[in-house]
Amino acid sequence: MSTVSSPVREITVAHSPDSDDAFMFYGLATSKVRVPGLKFSHTLCDIETLNRQAQDGVYDVTAISFHAFPYIQENYSLMSCGGSVGDGYGPMLVSTRPFTQDEIKQKKIAVPGKLTTAYLALELFAPGIQVEVVPFDQIIPQILEGKHEAGLIIHEGQLTYDKSGLHRVVDLGRWWQKVTGLPLPLGGNAIRRSLGCETMASVTHALHESIQYAIDHREEALSYAMQFARDLDMQLADKFVGMYVNERTLDYGDDGREAVRRLLDMGHKAGIIPQTPRVEWV
Repeated sequence: MSTVSSPVREITVAHSPDSDDAFMFYGLATSKVRVPGLKFSHTLCDIETLNRQAQDGVYDVTAISFHAFPYIQENYSLMSCGGSVGDGYGPMLVSTRPFTQDEIKQKKIAVPGKLTTAYLALELFAPGIQVEVVPFDQIIPQILEGKHEAGLIIHEGQLTYDKSGLHRVVDLGRWWQKVTGLPLPLGGNAIRRSLGCETMASVTHALHESIQYAIDHREEALSYAMQFARDLDMQLADKFVGMYVNERTLDYGDDGREAVRRLLDMGHKAGIIPQTPRVEWV
């Protein structure tokens, strides 16, 4: 007697090729975590491109900057796990020479994209500041070449900028914590609403399992993530992953969720985000 196998549904997943994202998705990407009836296909792409593609609804699950969420909230919900949250640290303004915080507000800043949360935090810190968009991995090289006096750095640059002899003028995660008393939520994962409640819930659970698997099997997950770690040795990659994949990645916590709402509301009130943000979690 032949049995009819139920169809397998493909879930398209996109995230950045950063060591923290790679670490987080390790369980799913290597099929250590499986969901019956679902097959995950992965695309790796830089975060600003993902922010733009999310507006066109390209992927079922996508990493995004929180700044981008109000632009996609009609079609996506936020997953309750998978967040990168800076607890008293975050994107940094760096320069070739020491500037005061007031001086830096007069400079033109190289930024990694206008939909990044780093850019939103910068606008809140220095409203109306002049910026130029530069690919995130080119910001430090262009400052060193003298093309820009200062830049806003994200990802691993936060741990390596001083090797290049650059000065940190302000850490926006620290600044945000002083202003609000909250951590700075940088990026999260969004899931397409049209998948339906049941699939949204099981995919979110699978991502939670993937993060837990990586945390429990840190060494193997790290060596997988190392292939995506730019200019980092194992020790620095471990430190970077620890900054952005931790207990808050499994669950934002009440203050983490409040921080997402506060950040987007402040962005809206400041006229940076035109839409009224409606944050909904799976």
